[in-house]
Amino acid sequence: MYKLQNYISGKWISGEGDGQLLYNAVTGEPITVATSKGLDFKGILDHARTTGNPALRKMTFHERGNMLKALALHLRNHLDKFYQVSYQTGATKADSWIDIEGGIGNLFANASLRKKFPDEPFCIDGESHNFSKSGTFMGTHILVPKEGVAIHINAYNFPVWGMLEKIAVNLLAGMPAVVKPATVTSYLTEAVVKEIIASKILPEGALQLICGSAGDMLDHVTSQDVVTFTGSASTGLKLRSHPAILRESVPFNMEADSLNCIVLGEDVTPDKPEWDIFVKEVRKEMTVKAGQKCTAIRRIFVPENKMEDVWKTISTALSQTAIGNPLNEKVRMGSLAGEGQRSEVKAQVQKLLASSQLVYGSLDSVAVIDADANTGAFLSPVLLINDKPFSSPAVHEVEAFGPVSTIMPYKNMEEAIELSKKGKGSLCSSVVTADNKIAKQYVLGAATHHGRILVLNQECAKESTGHGSPLPLLVHGGPGRAGGGEEMGGIRGVKHYMQRVALQGSPASITAITHVYQPNAKGKDPGKHPFKKYFEELEIGDQLITEKRLITSEDIDRFADLSGDHFYAHIKTTDFTGTMFEQQVAHGYFIISAAAGLFVDSYEKNPVLLNYGIDELRFTKPVYPGAEIHIRFTCKEKLPQDPKDENDIPKGIVKWLVEILDGTEEPVVGVATILTMVAKR
Repeated sequence: MYKLQNYISGKWISGEGDGQLLYNAVTGEPITVATSKGLDFKGILDHARTTGNPALRKMTFHERGNMLKALALHLRNHLDKFYQVSYQTGATKADSWIDIEGGIGNLFANASLRKKFPDEPFCIDGESHNFSKSGTFMGTHILVPKEGVAIHINAYNFPVWGMLEKIAVNLLAGMPAVVKPATVTSYLTEAVVKEIIASKILPEGALQLICGSAGDMLDHVTSQDVVTFTGSASTGLKLRSHPAILRESVPFNMEADSLNCIVLGEDVTPDKPEWDIFVKEVRKEMTVKAGQKCTAIRRIFVPENKMEDVWKTISTALSQTAIGNPLNEKVRMGSLAGEGQRSEVKAQVQKLLASSQLVYGSLDSVAVIDADANTGAFLSPVLLINDKPFSSPAVHEVEAFGPVSTIMPYKNMEEAIELSKKGKGSLCSSVVTADNKIAKQYVLGAATHHGRILVLNQECAKESTGHGSPLPLLVHGGPGRAGGGEEMGGIRGVKHYMQRVALQGSPASITAITHVYQPNAKGKDPGKHPFKKYFEELEIGDQLITEKRLITSEDIDRFADLSGDHFYAHIKTTDFTGTMFEQQVAHGYFIISAAAGLFVDSYEKNPVLLNYGIDELRFTKPVYPGAEIHIRFTCKEKLPQDPKDENDIPKGIVKWLVEILDGTEEPVVGVATILTMVAKR
C-alpha cells in the first residue's frame, strides 16, 4: 500500500515503520499509510532556517507577493486532481470548494497585499516621530522578517485551506514554513504540496511537509521561530505549555475549536425575510463539511416565544438535506472525516443529552444516498433543545465537532448577550436582525467574547460570505476558549511573522536605512526638475525648492467664485470678531492648488503620466492675503507597479512630500503626500 511521503530537506522521504492506516471516509476502505517515524526534526528546522529563510529574506514584498500569485495560478490548473482526492475525506463538491479554492483564494488575497508594502525586504511600521526642537533626532519603527521558521500544526477538517491560509502570510512576511497537517486527512495536503514543489515557484526550504506525528520537533524551536496551532483547546494548551516554547518565548498563535453562536433578533418574525435567512444560515453551518468546522454554529439563541417555530422550521430544512456519497450530484452533506471522528461526536452528544432534548436526527441511523451508512463515517444532523441555558453549563462547554447544534431561549437582548459569553470566548458569532439598534446593542455587548461578529439581514445576505467564512484580509481568531490568537488579518497577519524594531537616529540616517524620506533630512539636488526623470532615475530625497507666490485677496475671491466655496472665512467683508481668524483667509484647497502650480513642470511632455491622489493632506495654519508661499517638494518613496498586460505602460507610483512654507518662524502652513504615476524608461 502507498505510504505518504514527507517533503523535508529538499527530498521526498517515507517515514519508517508501519505507520497509521488512513481510510476513505465514504467507503471505509484503507487508502494509504502515514508515518513520520525516523525523521530528523532538528535537521528539518535547520534546513528551513539556513536554506529557506535566507532566500525569502532577500526577496522584497513585491517579489514574495508575485511568487504567491504565481503559485495560486499554478494550483488552479490542478483543481480536478485535488477534488478527486478531497472526495475521499467525505467532503462534497461545495465542501471541497471551500477547502481547495478557498485556500487558493487566500494566496491571491495575500499576493495583492504586496501593493500595501514597499519594494523592500522590510517595511516601516506606523508613523515617524520627531524628538528634538531642531529636527535632528527622530524615531520610527521598522519590521524585518524573523530568522526562524513558521511551524504550522493544522486540524483535519481543512487539509488544504488550513495550510494555504497560513503559509500565504508567513511567505509574504519572508519566513519559511514547516506544515504538519492532521494525519487523518494528510493525504490531501500531500497531493497539494507535491504540486507546489513540482512547480519550483518557491525557493528551496521555503516549505516542508510532515505527514504523521510531529515527533520531537518542538524540542528544537528557537526564539526566532513562530508556532501556530489549529485544533482542540486541550491539545493547544499542551503545545503552548511546551518547555521549549516557554523557555525561548516563541510566539504561539492558537485557533481552538469554540462554541460559536447565532442570535435571532427579537424583531424577526416568520413573515420577514430575515427569518428564512436565519434558518438557511443555521442549516448551512450544520451541514457544510458535516459540521466539522471550527467556526460552525453550536449554540442557537432565539426569543423564548419563538422556540417552537424555530426548531420546527430548522428541522424541516434539515430533513431536506440529502446525505451520502459526495460523488453523487444529489448529495448535499457527506460523511465525517473518519470513524474516529464519528465516535467522538456521538460521545459528546451523549454528554449534551444529559441536560438537553433531541428534537431532530438520530445517533443510531441515517438515510444515505449511494453509500453504506455503516462502513462510511456518516451521521445524521442532530438538533437539540435546552430550555434552561443559564443552569446548564454543559451546553456552553461541550462541543460535538460535527453536524450538531443546540437551540436555547432568551427573554431579552441582555440575556442573549450574557448567554453568548458563556462559551468563554469564540471565533465568531452572528446576529440576524433587521433592526440596527438591536445589532448595535448585541455587537457592543458581545464583542469582548468573540473574534468576529456577522450582522446578517436582507441587505447583505445575498453577498455575505456567511457566519462560518473567515476572510483573508480580516483577523481570524478569538479570545478565551478560542485560543486568543489571530490569523490572516491582512497586514496585521503579516506582521505576526516579523520583528518590530524601534529605530532612532537622525532623519538623514533613517532615510538612508528605510529608503523612505523623513522630514528634516537634507534633500538632494535632482539636477533637473524631478518630473523630467523616469521612475528608475528618481532617487529618494530628490528635492525641489520652488519660487515664491504672493497670495492676494483677489486670488481668494476668484477661487471662491470658481469653486463655489463661499464659506464665511473666505469673504473679506466678514466680521471676524469671535472667529478663529483675523481676516479673510485663503481656502486650503486653493493653497494646495497654488502649490501644484509651483512644483508642476507643465511646459512639455514628461515621464509623469498622471496625478494618482493625495494622502495625509493637512492645513496647519491660516494663510492671509499678503503671505508669500513656496514649496519644498521631495521624492519620498517609490512603489513599482506590475504591468496589467503586454500593452501596459511600464510604470510605478512615486510618493512626494509636499511642504507648503510661508517663510515665517514657523513656516509650514500645509503638508501633504502627493502620488504620481511615473513611466519607466
